[in-house]
Amino acid sequence: MATAERPRLGSKRPRTDKRMSLAGHLLELRKRLMIGALALVIGMVAAFFLTEPIIWLMTEPIRVVAEQRGEEARVGLMYQTVTGPFDMRLRISLAVGVIISAPVWLWQIWAFLVPGLTRKEVLYTIGFMCAAVPLFFAGVYVGWLVMPHIVEIMASFTPEGAANWFDGKFYYDFVFKLLLVVGVSFVLPVFLVALNFAGVISGRDILKGWRVAILAATIFAGIATPAADVISMLMLAAILIVLYFAAAGLSLLLDRRRRKRDPALAPVA
Repeated sequence: MATAERPRLGSKRPRTDKRMSLAGHLLELRKRLMIGALALVIGMVAAFFLTEPIIWLMTEPIRVVAEQRGEEARVGLMYQTVTGPFDMRLRISLAVGVIISAPVWLWQIWAFLVPGLTRKEVLYTIGFMCAAVPLFFAGVYVGWLVMPHIVEIMASFTPEGAANWFDGKFYYDFVFKLLLVVGVSFVLPVFLVALNFAGVISGRDILKGWRVAILAATIFAGIATPAADVISMLMLAAILIVLYFAAAGLSLLLDRRRRKRDPALAPVA
């Protein structure tokens, strides 16, 4: 009986020669989804007890506005429904629970995909994850720094005699969507490098689009920050542009290494 040959270390062949039926893949997927969902539920329950300090931090800009205007009774957070406060805590629990349980559900995705990857691809994927996760949290942190300025500047346009009562649901959506969008934007350069690894786009092609990249970064920064807050807009745009050129530079270096190994990949003049 013929036996499957064991792949050598460093081989580009998949790590396993096992074959699974469609039903087997579906059962494996169900198992991974159940474990990930269970971890998410546990993370949400744990995060529910952290909602009080999170709401306190989120509403700090509102208290600053109230202190600046000396109108504590006319500035605050409100809920339009009876269940509004509880609904807001559930939303925060879900968002924080996803972050807390990320190691578990990311590992479940990884465990489901790894059998189809080569050892080299596994190392590349780990490298991309190690770069993407810190960049995402760095983006979230930058968004957190920008958020209070947006609230304060927007509140400054309130006419004399009017009150600033922020709806809890919309205020939550504003804060977490801002953090999510800025965090994802910081990860986009990693995807450019990943496309370069896959041979979809070259470093030279990435660099050729620098004008479009600068324009896109400026427009995005202008949308993510209020027009009156020029400092925050320039800071966010500058960070995105630096990350873009870093991705282009790294892609050019990778292209150069590939051409050294295989001269046939050299661009035609």
